Amino acid sequence: MTSYRKLLRVTLLAAALAFTLPAEAGKRDNSIKWAANQVPESLDAYFNNVRIGVILAHYIWDTLVYRDPKTNEYKPSLATAWRWVDDKTLEFDLRHGVKFHNGEAFDADDVVYTLNFVSKPENKSTTQQNVNWIASAEKIDQFKVRIHLKKPFPAALEYLAGPVAIYPGKYYAKVGPKGMSEKPVGSGPYMVVENQPGRLVRMKRNPNYFKDSPKPQPQIETLELRLIPDQNTQTAELMAGGLDWIFNVPPDQAEQLKTVPTLRVKAGETMRVVFLTMASGDKTPTPILKDIRVRKAIIHAINRQAMLKTVVGESARMINTLCFPAQFGCTDEGAPRYDYNPAKAKALLAEAGYPNGFDIDLYAYRERPQTEAVIGYLRAVGIRANLRFMQYAAMRDAIREHKAGFAHQTWGSFSVNDVSAMTPVYFKFSADDVTRDQQVRDLLEAGDTSVKPEMRKVAYKNALKRIAEEAYVVPMYSLPVYYAYAKDLQFQPYPDEIPRFWESRWK
Repeated sequence: MTSYRKLLRVTLLAAALAFTLPAEAGKRDNSIKWAANQVPESLDAYFNNVRIGVILAHYIWDTLVYRDPKTNEYKPSLATAWRWVDDKTLEFDLRHGVKFHNGEAFDADDVVYTLNFVSKPENKSTTQQNVNWIASAEKIDQFKVRIHLKKPFPAALEYLAGPVAIYPGKYYAKVGPKGMSEKPVGSGPYMVVENQPGRLVRMKRNPNYFKDSPKPQPQIETLELRLIPDQNTQTAELMAGGLDWIFNVPPDQAEQLKTVPTLRVKAGETMRVVFLTMASGDKTPTPILKDIRVRKAIIHAINRQAMLKTVVGESARMINTLCFPAQFGCTDEGAPRYDYNPAKAKALLAEAGYPNGFDIDLYAYRERPQTEAVIGYLRAVGIRANLRFMQYAAMRDAIREHKAGFAHQTWGSFSVNDVSAMTPVYFKFSADDVTRDQQVRDLLEAGDTSVKPEMRKVAYKNALKRIAEEAYVVPMYSLPVYYAYAKDLQFQPYPDEIPRFWESRWK
């Protein structure tokens, strides 16, 4: 981190400390005023993959099933029961008496329209990887549907419990993704009453939320999300009582906030992993990364263990393969380990014909202090990385358009606890695959589609091992999240990065 950034943070924090008010703005009117530093490109859950949009989806919409974050047990939500008819067919009995925020009654038509629309490639869902396993949805009767899969996909229930939200069919057919983003309508515990794109989303408690939901009836009346890109501004607002809750607090700020008597700070490991992608495919804008010696030099140049202590924070762990350790199929068994070895990095660069290093653009969109630390390590071995910092959607599009070859990325798998939601996104010939290794693709396909758990594990293990051997990416670590909030707010964090304010209340 630059000395200027450190000074700025210390100055703002000191100013806020000097004028601290009780940080309980929402307690007076039973609301939670919270902030995020990312801007969702759309509030339609299928046309956004920025984390804050993923979070909002859990408030606005429901899914067919729900995975309990404490037990990982699947529980009834919009569906009351389900069964596998065969390897490619799931059947669901739907709940009676559920209404959407606009008064529409929920039934099979809503499930069928939603899934058939978002799963069609021509409708260009941003999150195709979450629905591209669906062939079609079929109405059996008013409260029974069947989902037909393109091929066996054992992780289907995990997706249906997470990113696959169900929309009101008639409303969605009328307004489309653009209208759903502007005025979202769901069946969830909160309904959007004000949406100022890029600035604010205000939600009110759903008074008609169905009583048997696995999400408890919310106690907080109003949720007001403010989109504030600057973390220092968020911290100052929290200290002054203008906000009740913030997250993604940098570790150094979190340590200082722990000393403030009106606040609480919690940290926890998340399913989000951090990694560097290095485009080595035929369309790479950075041909230098096609050389495996250069890719290995980059990995050896970065002291990931030291970064955990200095800029990442507690609860994180280093990873050696591109997945979160708790996900089904994730392993680093048999994968090579790349230690921090700047001398070896320099030798590899010299062997590749770059004894004086080279210049390269490094794209990033969050965790800037971590990116700056990476740049420092790279420069120490002669790799002069120029930081290109931007919003996630802009970086993602630059990668997909083959304009960005070297990127500092994170991925939270949409909180899906299965490798199919992580590694295949970047290695199964999707728009985000900058490598295009057919052997890796085929192994991941076998892992995604085999109905035998042990065969899935072996396929994923071999894919992860080859990715590591070829040094296609730099796996870094899992990412912890620091939450800071008013001391009288009851809040419980979970590894899936979803703040469940429907469980919260003011003391």
